[in-house]
Amino acid sequence: MPYDPPLNSLGLPKPPAETRVVVAMSGGVDSSVVAAELACEGYDVVGVTLQLYDHGAALAKKGACCAGRDIHDARRVAEEMGFPHYVLDYESHFRESVIDEFADAYLAGATPVPCIRCNERVKFRDLLETAQDLGADCMATGHYIQRKPGLHGPELHRAADPVRDQSYFLFSTTAEQLAYLRFPLGHLETKAETRALAARHGLSVADKPDSQDICFVPDGDYAKVIQKLRPGAADPGEIVDMAGTVLGRHEGVIHYTIGQRKGLGIGGLSEPLYVVRLDPETRRVVVGPKAALATRVVPVREINWLGDAPFTSQAEWPLEVKLRSTRPPAPAIIRPLSETEAEVELLSPEQGVSPGQACVFYAPESSRVLGGGWIWKGR
Repeated sequence: MPYDPPLNSLGLPKPPAETRVVVAMSGGVDSSVVAAELACEGYDVVGVTLQLYDHGAALAKKGACCAGRDIHDARRVAEEMGFPHYVLDYESHFRESVIDEFADAYLAGATPVPCIRCNERVKFRDLLETAQDLGADCMATGHYIQRKPGLHGPELHRAADPVRDQSYFLFSTTAEQLAYLRFPLGHLETKAETRALAARHGLSVADKPDSQDICFVPDGDYAKVIQKLRPGAADPGEIVDMAGTVLGRHEGVIHYTIGQRKGLGIGGLSEPLYVVRLDPETRRVVVGPKAALATRVVPVREINWLGDAPFTSQAEWPLEVKLRSTRPPAPAIIRPLSETEAEVELLSPEQGVSPGQACVFYAPESSRVLGGGWIWKGR
Protein backbone atom coordinates (compact mmCIF):
# COMPACT_ATOMS: atom_id res chain seq x y z
CA MET A 1 0.00 0.00 0.00
CA PRO A 2 1.26 3.51 -0.75
CA TYR A 3 2.53 5.45 2.23
CA ASP A 4 0.84 8.77 2.95
CA PRO A 5 3.16 10.96 5.02
CA PRO A 6 1.51 12.69 7.98
CA LEU A 7 0.46 16.31 7.62
CA ASN A 8 2.44 18.96 9.46
CA SER A 9 0.83 21.78 11.45
CA LEU A 10 0.33 23.75 8.23
CA GLY A 11 -1.56 20.88 6.64
CA LEU A 12 1.23 19.89 4.26
CA PRO A 13 2.61 16.33 3.83
CA LYS A 14 6.20 17.22 4.68
CA PRO A 15 8.35 17.48 7.79
CA PRO A 16 8.60 21.11 8.93
CA ALA A 17 12.32 21.27 8.07
CA GLU A 18 11.46 20.49 4.44
CA THR A 19 8.58 22.99 4.30
CA ARG A 20 9.44 26.53 3.23
CA VAL A 21 7.09 29.22 4.50
CA VAL A 22 7.23 32.87 3.45
CA VAL A 23 5.90 35.05 6.27
CA ALA A 24 4.57 38.49 5.33
CA MET A 25 6.10 40.62 8.09
CA SER A 26 4.76 44.11 8.75
CA GLY A 27 7.02 44.72 11.74
CA GLY A 28 4.12 44.41 14.17
CA VAL A 29 3.64 41.89 16.94
CA ASP A 30 1.16 39.69 15.02
CA SER A 31 3.27 38.77 12.00
CA SER A 32 6.38 38.63 14.19
CA VAL A 33 4.75 35.99 16.39
CA VAL A 34 3.72 33.98 13.32
CA ALA A 35 7.30 33.96 12.05
CA ALA A 36 8.76 33.13 15.47
CA GLU A 37 6.31 30.30 16.13
CA LEU A 38 6.94 28.68 12.74
CA ALA A 39 10.71 29.05 13.13
CA CYS A 40 10.53 27.35 16.53
CA GLU A 41 8.49 24.51 15.02
CA GLY A 42 11.39 23.90 12.66
CA TYR A 43 9.97 25.31 9.43
CA ASP A 44 12.19 26.85 6.75
CA VAL A 45 10.99 30.41 7.37
CA VAL A 46 11.69 33.34 5.05
CA GLY A 47 10.52 36.76 6.22
CA VAL A 48 9.46 39.34 3.64
CA THR A 49 8.55 42.96 4.34
CA LEU A 50 7.15 45.34 1.74
CA GLN A 51 8.28 48.95 1.53
CA LEU A 52 5.06 50.53 0.33
CA TYR A 53 5.71 54.25 0.51
CA ASP A 54 8.45 56.81 1.16
CA HIS A 55 10.81 55.29 3.69
CA GLY A 56 12.18 58.57 5.01
CA ALA A 57 8.80 60.24 5.54
CA ALA A 58 7.60 57.20 7.45
CA LEU A 59 10.37 57.10 10.02
CA ALA A 60 8.79 59.67 12.32
CA LYS A 61 5.33 58.16 12.14
CA LYS A 62 3.86 55.95 14.82
CA GLY A 63 0.73 53.82 14.75
CA ALA A 64 0.82 52.53 11.17
CA CYS A 65 2.22 49.52 9.39
CA CYS A 66 4.80 49.43 6.62
CA ALA A 67 6.80 52.41 7.91
CA GLY A 68 10.58 52.60 8.09
CA ARG A 69 10.51 51.85 11.81
CA ASP A 70 8.48 48.73 11.11
CA ILE A 71 10.92 47.51 8.47
CA HIS A 72 13.66 47.81 11.09
CA ASP A 73 11.55 45.91 13.63
CA ALA A 74 10.80 43.09 11.20
CA ARG A 75 14.48 42.74 10.34
CA ARG A 76 15.37 42.65 14.03
CA VAL A 77 12.86 39.87 14.76
CA ALA A 78 14.35 37.82 11.90
CA GLU A 79 17.81 38.30 13.37
CA GLU A 80 16.57 37.32 16.84
CA MET A 81 14.95 34.13 15.52
CA GLY A 82 17.67 33.28 13.00
CA PHE A 83 15.87 33.21 9.66
CA PRO A 84 16.48 35.24 6.46
CA HIS A 85 14.57 38.46 5.86
CA TYR A 86 14.08 40.50 2.69
CA VAL A 87 12.67 43.96 2.03
CA LEU A 88 10.95 44.42 -1.32
CA ASP A 89 10.40 47.87 -2.81
CA TYR A 90 6.75 48.01 -3.90
CA GLU A 91 6.43 51.77 -3.58
CA SER A 92 5.50 52.62 -7.18
CA HIS A 93 3.19 49.63 -7.50
CA PHE A 94 1.48 50.47 -4.21
CA ARG A 95 0.85 54.01 -5.38
CA GLU A 96 -0.60 52.84 -8.69
CA SER A 97 -2.70 50.01 -7.23
CA VAL A 98 -3.89 51.51 -3.95
CA ILE A 99 -3.09 55.17 -3.27
CA ASP A 100 -4.21 56.59 -6.64
CA GLU A 101 -7.54 54.78 -6.43
CA PHE A 102 -7.96 55.96 -2.84
CA ALA A 103 -7.60 59.59 -3.93
CA ASP A 104 -9.80 59.20 -7.01
CA ALA A 105 -12.53 57.45 -4.99
CA TYR A 106 -12.74 60.35 -2.56
CA LEU A 107 -12.89 62.80 -5.47
CA ALA A 108 -15.82 60.79 -6.85
CA GLY A 109 -17.71 61.07 -3.56
CA ALA A 110 -16.99 57.54 -2.34
CA THR A 111 -15.45 56.34 0.94
CA PRO A 112 -12.75 53.80 0.00
CA VAL A 113 -11.16 51.05 2.10
CA PRO A 114 -7.53 50.97 0.88
CA CYS A 115 -6.49 48.17 3.26
CA ILE A 116 -8.73 45.76 1.33
CA ARG A 117 -7.23 46.83 -2.00
CA CYS A 118 -3.72 46.41 -0.55
CA ASN A 119 -4.48 42.83 0.51
CA GLU A 120 -6.15 42.12 -2.83
CA ARG A 121 -3.70 43.74 -5.22
CA VAL A 122 -0.38 43.70 -3.41
CA LYS A 123 -0.07 41.28 -0.49
CA PHE A 124 -2.23 38.40 -1.74
CA ARG A 125 -1.33 38.78 -5.40
CA ASP A 126 2.16 40.16 -5.98
CA LEU A 127 3.71 39.11 -2.68
CA LEU A 128 2.09 35.68 -3.00
CA GLU A 129 3.66 35.29 -6.44
CA THR A 130 7.02 36.29 -4.95
CA ALA A 131 6.59 33.61 -2.28
CA GLN A 132 5.99 31.04 -5.00
CA ASP A 133 9.07 32.27 -6.88
CA LEU A 134 11.07 31.71 -3.69
CA GLY A 135 9.95 28.08 -3.72
CA ALA A 136 7.71 28.42 -0.68
CA ASP A 137 5.10 25.75 -0.01
CA CYS A 138 2.78 28.36 1.48
CA MET A 139 2.61 31.96 2.71
CA ALA A 140 1.63 32.86 6.27
CA THR A 141 0.35 36.19 7.60
CA GLY A 142 -0.59 37.64 10.98
CA HIS A 143 -4.21 38.34 10.03
CA TYR A 144 -6.94 37.38 12.45
CA ILE A 145 -9.03 35.10 10.28
CA GLN A 146 -9.34 31.32 10.03
CA ARG A 147 -8.77 28.89 7.20
CA LYS A 148 -10.63 25.61 7.75
CA PRO A 149 -10.89 22.43 5.67
CA GLY A 150 -14.19 21.96 3.86
CA LEU A 151 -15.84 19.39 1.58
CA HIS A 152 -14.96 21.48 -1.48
CA GLY A 153 -11.56 22.77 -0.34
CA PRO A 154 -10.32 25.30 2.22
CA GLU A 155 -12.94 27.67 3.65
CA LEU A 156 -12.54 31.17 5.03
CA HIS A 157 -13.95 31.73 8.54
CA ARG A 158 -14.09 34.60 10.97
CA ALA A 159 -11.45 34.73 13.71
CA ALA A 160 -12.19 33.14 17.06
CA ASP A 161 -11.84 36.60 18.65
CA PRO A 162 -14.70 38.75 17.30
CA VAL A 163 -12.90 41.91 18.44
CA ARG A 164 -9.84 41.13 16.31
CA ASP A 165 -11.66 39.53 13.36
CA GLN A 166 -10.36 40.88 10.03
CA SER A 167 -12.68 39.04 7.65
CA TYR A 168 -14.15 42.35 6.43
CA PHE A 169 -10.73 43.29 5.04
CA LEU A 170 -10.06 39.89 3.46
CA PHE A 171 -13.31 39.10 1.65
CA SER A 172 -11.64 39.38 -1.77
CA THR A 173 -9.28 36.46 -1.04
CA THR A 174 -9.87 33.97 -3.85
CA ALA A 175 -10.20 30.20 -3.48
CA GLU A 176 -6.88 29.77 -5.31
CA GLN A 177 -5.12 32.17 -2.92
CA LEU A 178 -6.76 30.52 0.08
CA ALA A 179 -5.25 27.18 -0.91
CA TYR A 180 -1.78 28.72 -0.53
CA LEU A 181 -2.31 31.02 2.45
CA ARG A 182 -2.11 30.22 6.16
CA PHE A 183 -3.36 32.30 9.12
CA PRO A 184 -1.80 30.83 12.28
CA LEU A 185 -3.33 33.40 14.69
CA GLY A 186 -6.97 33.06 13.69
CA HIS A 187 -7.82 30.56 16.40
CA LEU A 188 -6.52 32.66 19.31
CA GLU A 189 -9.20 33.94 21.68
CA THR A 190 -7.55 37.25 22.63
CA LYS A 191 -4.75 39.58 21.59
CA ALA A 192 -3.24 38.99 25.03
CA GLU A 193 -2.40 35.45 23.90
CA THR A 194 -0.45 36.85 20.95
CA ARG A 195 1.54 39.19 23.15
CA ALA A 196 2.22 36.35 25.59
CA LEU A 197 3.68 34.31 22.73
CA ALA A 198 5.83 37.28 21.70
CA ALA A 199 7.13 37.60 25.25
CA ARG A 200 7.82 33.86 25.43
CA HIS A 201 10.01 34.17 22.32
CA GLY A 202 11.69 37.26 23.77
CA LEU A 203 10.71 39.37 20.76
CA SER A 204 11.62 43.04 20.85
CA VAL A 205 8.14 43.93 19.53
CA ALA A 206 6.22 42.14 22.31
CA ASP A 207 4.86 45.42 23.71
CA LYS A 208 4.69 47.35 20.45
CA PRO A 209 1.35 49.20 20.04
CA ASP A 210 -1.06 48.04 17.34
CA SER A 211 -1.26 50.03 14.11
CA GLN A 212 -4.27 52.34 13.98
CA ASP A 213 -4.24 54.49 10.86
CA ILE A 214 -4.04 53.75 7.17
CA CYS A 215 -0.30 53.43 6.64
CA PHE A 216 0.06 56.27 4.12
CA VAL A 217 -2.20 58.70 6.03
CA PRO A 218 0.14 59.94 8.79
CA ASP A 219 -2.37 61.47 11.21
CA GLY A 220 -5.76 60.31 9.96
CA ASP A 221 -6.15 63.47 7.86
CA TYR A 222 -7.32 61.95 4.57
CA ALA A 223 -8.08 65.33 3.02
CA LYS A 224 -4.50 66.54 3.44
CA VAL A 225 -3.16 63.47 1.63
CA ILE A 226 -5.71 63.78 -1.17
CA GLN A 227 -4.95 67.47 -1.67
CA LYS A 228 -1.27 66.62 -1.98
CA LEU A 229 -2.00 63.87 -4.52
CA ARG A 230 -4.68 65.77 -6.42
CA PRO A 231 -4.10 69.56 -6.29
CA GLY A 232 -7.42 71.40 -6.51
CA ALA A 233 -9.33 68.56 -4.87
CA ALA A 234 -10.57 70.82 -2.08
CA ASP A 235 -12.45 73.30 -4.28
CA PRO A 236 -15.20 75.01 -2.25
CA GLY A 237 -18.90 74.51 -2.88
CA GLU A 238 -22.38 74.62 -1.38
CA ILE A 239 -24.01 72.70 1.44
CA VAL A 240 -27.66 72.18 0.48
CA ASP A 241 -30.68 70.41 1.92
CA MET A 242 -32.53 67.67 0.05
CA ALA A 243 -34.71 70.27 -1.69
CA GLY A 244 -31.64 72.11 -2.98
CA THR A 245 -31.82 75.07 -0.59
CA VAL A 246 -28.38 76.47 0.13
CA LEU A 247 -27.57 76.24 3.85
CA GLY A 248 -23.89 77.10 3.80
CA ARG A 249 -20.51 76.70 2.13
CA HIS A 250 -17.80 74.05 2.41
CA GLU A 251 -14.08 73.87 1.63
CA GLY A 252 -14.13 70.68 -0.43
CA VAL A 253 -16.31 67.57 -0.81
CA ILE A 254 -13.33 65.44 0.23
CA HIS A 255 -13.78 66.67 3.83
CA TYR A 256 -17.15 64.87 4.16
CA THR A 257 -18.44 61.31 4.39
CA ILE A 258 -21.94 59.84 4.23
CA GLY A 259 -23.55 59.87 7.67
CA GLN A 260 -21.35 62.68 9.03
CA ARG A 261 -23.07 64.99 11.52
CA LYS A 262 -20.34 66.99 13.22
CA GLY A 263 -18.29 69.72 11.60
CA LEU A 264 -20.87 70.73 8.99
CA GLY A 265 -20.72 74.41 9.95
CA ILE A 266 -24.46 74.98 9.56
CA GLY A 267 -25.66 75.51 13.14
CA GLY A 268 -28.86 77.18 14.28
CA LEU A 269 -31.18 74.59 12.72
CA SER A 270 -34.22 73.04 14.41
CA GLU A 271 -33.04 69.45 13.93
CA PRO A 272 -29.65 67.76 13.49
CA LEU A 273 -28.65 67.21 9.87
CA TYR A 274 -26.41 64.54 8.39
CA VAL A 275 -24.54 64.19 5.12
CA VAL A 276 -26.82 62.04 2.95
CA ARG A 277 -25.17 62.46 -0.44
CA LEU A 278 -22.03 63.86 -2.03
CA ASP A 279 -22.16 65.32 -5.53
CA PRO A 280 -18.58 65.97 -6.71
CA GLU A 281 -19.67 67.18 -10.17
CA THR A 282 -21.60 70.13 -8.74
CA ARG A 283 -19.34 70.28 -5.64
CA ARG A 284 -22.42 70.00 -3.45
CA VAL A 285 -22.73 68.35 -0.04
CA VAL A 286 -26.37 67.31 0.47
CA VAL A 287 -27.64 67.10 4.03
CA GLY A 288 -30.87 65.81 5.51
CA PRO A 289 -32.52 64.26 8.57
CA LYS A 290 -31.27 60.99 10.04
CA ALA A 291 -34.20 59.13 8.47
CA ALA A 292 -32.86 60.01 5.02
CA LEU A 293 -29.77 57.90 5.70
CA ALA A 294 -31.76 54.66 5.91
CA THR A 295 -30.84 52.28 3.08
CA ARG A 296 -32.51 48.96 2.31
CA VAL A 297 -31.26 48.07 -1.20
CA VAL A 298 -27.51 48.14 -1.89
CA PRO A 299 -25.95 47.62 -5.35
CA VAL A 300 -22.72 45.58 -5.15
CA ARG A 301 -20.14 44.75 -7.84
CA GLU A 302 -16.68 43.19 -8.24
CA ILE A 303 -18.00 40.25 -6.23
CA ASN A 304 -15.64 37.52 -5.04
CA TRP A 305 -17.74 34.43 -4.27
CA LEU A 306 -16.44 31.71 -1.96
CA GLY A 307 -19.55 29.54 -1.77
CA ASP A 308 -19.56 25.87 -2.79
CA ALA A 309 -22.20 26.30 -5.53
CA PRO A 310 -21.83 28.89 -8.32
CA PHE A 311 -23.03 32.36 -7.35
CA THR A 312 -25.61 32.50 -10.15
CA SER A 313 -26.97 29.00 -9.44
CA GLN A 314 -29.63 30.55 -7.17
CA ALA A 315 -31.93 33.51 -7.78
CA GLU A 316 -31.57 34.48 -4.12
CA TRP A 317 -29.12 33.79 -1.31
CA PRO A 318 -30.41 34.35 2.24
CA LEU A 319 -27.17 35.36 3.97
CA GLU A 320 -25.80 37.84 6.47
CA VAL A 321 -23.82 40.88 5.36
CA LYS A 322 -21.47 43.35 6.97
CA LEU A 323 -21.40 46.87 5.47
CA ARG A 324 -18.80 48.31 7.81
CA SER A 325 -15.94 46.70 9.64
CA THR A 326 -17.26 47.85 13.02
CA ARG A 327 -20.82 46.56 12.59
CA PRO A 328 -22.02 43.00 13.16
CA PRO A 329 -23.35 40.98 10.20
CA ALA A 330 -27.08 41.51 9.55
CA PRO A 331 -29.62 39.37 7.63
CA ALA A 332 -30.00 40.14 3.92
CA ILE A 333 -31.12 38.67 0.61
CA ILE A 334 -28.48 38.66 -2.13
CA ARG A 335 -29.87 38.56 -5.69
CA PRO A 336 -27.17 37.83 -8.29
CA LEU A 337 -27.33 39.95 -11.46
CA SER A 338 -24.21 38.29 -12.90
CA GLU A 339 -21.22 36.40 -11.56
CA THR A 340 -19.78 39.67 -10.22
CA GLU A 341 -22.80 41.92 -9.57
CA ALA A 342 -25.73 41.68 -7.20
CA GLU A 343 -28.51 43.55 -5.50
CA VAL A 344 -28.40 43.22 -1.72
CA GLU A 345 -31.66 43.74 0.15
CA LEU A 346 -31.21 44.40 3.85
CA LEU A 347 -34.00 42.96 6.03
CA SER A 348 -33.51 45.94 8.36
CA PRO A 349 -32.42 49.27 6.84
CA GLU A 350 -28.93 50.52 7.73
CA GLN A 351 -27.80 54.11 7.99
CA GLY A 352 -24.72 55.70 6.47
CA VAL A 353 -24.18 53.16 3.66
CA SER A 354 -21.58 54.69 1.37
CA PRO A 355 -20.26 53.87 -2.12
CA GLY A 356 -16.68 52.65 -1.92
CA GLN A 357 -17.25 50.54 1.19
CA ALA A 358 -17.27 46.73 1.15
CA CYS A 359 -20.28 44.47 1.54
CA VAL A 360 -19.07 41.16 2.97
CA PHE A 361 -21.16 37.97 2.86
CA TYR A 362 -21.42 35.43 5.70
CA ALA A 363 -23.26 32.14 6.02
CA PRO A 364 -26.19 32.55 8.46
CA GLU A 365 -25.46 31.45 12.03
CA SER A 366 -21.96 30.41 10.99
CA SER A 367 -18.44 31.78 11.06
CA ARG A 368 -17.94 31.08 7.35
CA VAL A 369 -17.08 33.97 5.03
CA LEU A 370 -18.69 33.62 1.59
CA GLY A 371 -16.94 36.52 -0.10
CA GLY A 372 -18.40 39.91 -0.88
CA GLY A 373 -18.13 42.91 -3.16
CA TRP A 374 -17.96 46.69 -3.38
CA ILE A 375 -20.85 49.06 -2.80
CA TRP A 376 -21.42 51.51 -5.64
CA LYS A 377 -23.97 54.11 -6.68
CA GLY A 378 -25.83 51.83 -9.07
CA ARG A 379 -27.21 52.54 -12.46
